[in-house]
Amino acid sequence: MRALLAAGGTGGHMFPAQSLSEELTRMGWQCAMITDARGRKHTGRIKADPIIEVKAASISPRRPIKAVRGALQLAQGVRQAKAFMRDWTPNVVVGFGGYPSFPALRAAESLNIARVIHEQNAVLGRVNRVFARKATIVASGFEDLAKLPVRANHVAVGNPLRDVLLDAARPDIKGSSQEDESRLRLLAVGGSLGANILSDVIPKAIAGLPDSLRDRISVTQQATQTHIDAARKRYEDAGISANLDTFFTDIEQHLSNADLVIARAGASSVSEIALMGKPSILVPLAIAMDDHQTANARTLERLGAAKILPESAFTAERLTSLLTETLNDTDWLDRAGRNASKLARPDAARDLAALVVSAAGK
Repeated sequence: MRALLAAGGTGGHMFPAQSLSEELTRMGWQCAMITDARGRKHTGRIKADPIIEVKAASISPRRPIKAVRGALQLAQGVRQAKAFMRDWTPNVVVGFGGYPSFPALRAAESLNIARVIHEQNAVLGRVNRVFARKATIVASGFEDLAKLPVRANHVAVGNPLRDVLLDAARPDIKGSSQEDESRLRLLAVGGSLGANILSDVIPKAIAGLPDSLRDRISVTQQATQTHIDAARKRYEDAGISANLDTFFTDIEQHLSNADLVIARAGASSVSEIALMGKPSILVPLAIAMDDHQTANARTLERLGAAKILPESAFTAERLTSLLTETLNDTDWLDRAGRNASKLARPDAARDLAALVVSAAGK
């Protein structure tokens, strides 16, 4: 049996595809992948062969010339995808959103190949919206999925997470012990592409904490290349132990060890925080399409597991105040962590794989 996975753009689309490829490969399936140039850099650990790069582009009605150029690129991508499918003959095509999945889903539709869509966010994305009504199955990362067509065949399975994250969340190794239990470990991440505003504001806010807290804190932070040197100096000047990098390949260990997470509210981030059972402060990306990151963050906030700080209020002063409040409230930290675990779906990859198998047999 063969599954063609289609995803691209950011890690938010690519990581669930990686998780599914791991699960299907264990089941004896062959996987291939269609992505674009941006998605290609996230394919190193995806169990798919071959990996095909096709033309893809976003289309904005507000920029007609760019929209025409984008439509031509997508049409070229559809032709590339169709030619590959005729040769490789997949039993099912699985789209994870983003414009690079458009050519594969359109080609599969024209060739009458079974199609499974997985939407990671709490709001159905633009590309997935185009294909949802006629898809064999629409799977989602969260129970509620806004902008879902009425007649779509929807099943909530959760967001598939990579094996390394599932292993790190196991009770026997989760939250490794530390020599000084009084220390507080903060983890700050900005998604697979990082975030300038988090890289700038968070070091300032932590440096402004009262001495009683600042002396107990250690920080692990993902910072963008343009801000990492300034962030490192600010932590050094404040006497704070900090581990900074532009991207963490071992993020699962840092998540497992964290006492509090400050993060964007991408679907993968929210799902990973829930899996690890961590309290969090979430800063939704203000320009996210259909404000889907706020919708994602609400799933944890409603459980009392997270506090949301919108970009419009994300200042060093406001974050210092919120950190002082939360870090001094150990009852909230414990309760929020337990509540976050209620959203965890550790079997998401297995459940999505079962839907893929089912769709392929229809």
